[in-house]
Amino acid sequence: MSDAVARPRPAAAKGEWALVPHPDTPASAVEYVHASVRQSEYGLDLAYVIGCPTDRLVVPAAVMPARADGLWRSTCLELFVQTGAPGYLEFNFSPSSAWAAYRFTDYRTGMAEMPLDVAPRIMVSADGDALIVIARIAPPLSVASVAGLSAVIEEADGTKSYWALAHGDGPPDFHNAEGFVAALPAPA
Repeated sequence: MSDAVARPRPAAAKGEWALVPHPDTPASAVEYVHASVRQSEYGLDLAYVIGCPTDRLVVPAAVMPARADGLWRSTCLELFVQTGAPGYLEFNFSPSSAWAAYRFTDYRTGMAEMPLDVAPRIMVSADGDALIVIARIAPPLSVASVAGLSAVIEEADGTKSYWALAHGDGPPDFHNAEGFVAALPAPA
């Protein structure tokens, strides 16, 4: 176990959740991942803070904001929103500014690109000890929902860890409803 993993993680601030790494995919240098979701007049504002020296992270190169598939293959922040059993939405946010949005009719089935009236806005900052990714989305939610917040973190040494609010049994699986434990209020 590396020193980074052995050190205690700072407590998440009010309104934030501390994500936990899947036990089968421990991080090498990442100390913590915090996530928060807030309602704003524009929709949902999500913030992810990855506690790790930024030179030890793989941060995809900046691109023009656009929809893209396969973002989870490298550092990627995700939001899953239960829209009614068994359907759910999946949003992916890359530090590159690329994003994806999908609709599922059931667990990992019926996947389709979800049209968005407004593309997500992704902002990234780094202070040397942490990478901060903020995403603003205007999802098509009309009622209170339950969500899963998750992250795939790729490190420069090749380590890939999978972080979520909660993990079900078996390999990492952010689609597993056992990880949908954050309450999202209905839009104003």
